[in-house]
Amino acid sequence: MSGAPSFLGAAEVEASLPRASLLLAPLEAALADFSKGGAGGVVQPVRTVVPIRNYSGFLGVMPAYSANEDALTTKLVTFYENSKDPTVPSHQATVLLFDPSNGSLRAVMDGSVITAKRTAAVSAIATKLLMPANSEVLCILGAGVQAYSHYDIFTELFAFKEVRIWNRTEERAQKFADSVAGPVRVCSSAQEAATGADVIVTVTMATKPILHGEWVKPGAHINAVGASRPDWRELDDDIMKNAMLYVDSREAALCESGDVILSEAEITAELGEVLLGTKPALREKTTVFKSLGMAIEDTVAAKLVFDSWSAST
Repeated sequence: MSGAPSFLGAAEVEASLPRASLLLAPLEAALADFSKGGAGGVVQPVRTVVPIRNYSGFLGVMPAYSANEDALTTKLVTFYENSKDPTVPSHQATVLLFDPSNGSLRAVMDGSVITAKRTAAVSAIATKLLMPANSEVLCILGAGVQAYSHYDIFTELFAFKEVRIWNRTEERAQKFADSVAGPVRVCSSAQEAATGADVIVTVTMATKPILHGEWVKPGAHINAVGASRPDWRELDDDIMKNAMLYVDSREAALCESGDVILSEAEITAELGEVLLGTKPALREKTTVFKSLGMAIEDTVAAKLVFDSWSAST
């Protein structure tokens, strides 16, 4: 490999990854490889997070290598809680793709599209494994980027009869409902949205619980995607202590997730262990998938994007 690295902006990434469902097979393989430990060929430390206290921001560094994919990447992601500029997203990401044989930088690519789609695809994998049979009602709490990516893949893969949305700012929830392809019911409270739902997705900026156990239908499945810091919460103790808890990474959940740490909830299994068949999918129980997002997910997604882009240029 010689010469300057390729640059793939958001438009090129989107064109190379038009649907998050294209990631399902490689992500299932990556999750299983991760849960095999050393035998799976995944090298991935827990992300390094650098606080930028002057601006209420964080920089996350997420490297990973997959021997099976022969892919090496690092994602750099910034998160600013209270951005003063509404034109600047709260989350921004860049993925660096290297040639694992010699360390050359092959590509610099927009990581925001990758993050949105791989996160939603992993939630869809968890939902496929854990949601109750004959699920009809989907509830989404939050109306940001992740709400859109989850809506897209969930309505593609599953046959929900009703989709509900709630957001702290009702205008954003209404904008979401007006801009997606299918009918969505805008709810005036999180309780209204969640009550009776079979599958709940929490994709909020919350630092304190916004979903309470008394609202959750027994046997429902929850994908908890927000609250990625050890002192932030989306779910209350009632949910965390009484549901079967699934995670992407035990190690990450026990040091990064406030929902897990502060509730002292017991982890049932990693998603990869369920995919491997070494741990059960207890879909008859109330289940929570606590998603923190792993670097290996970005690695396989970035490789797929780069391979697709290279084949078309």
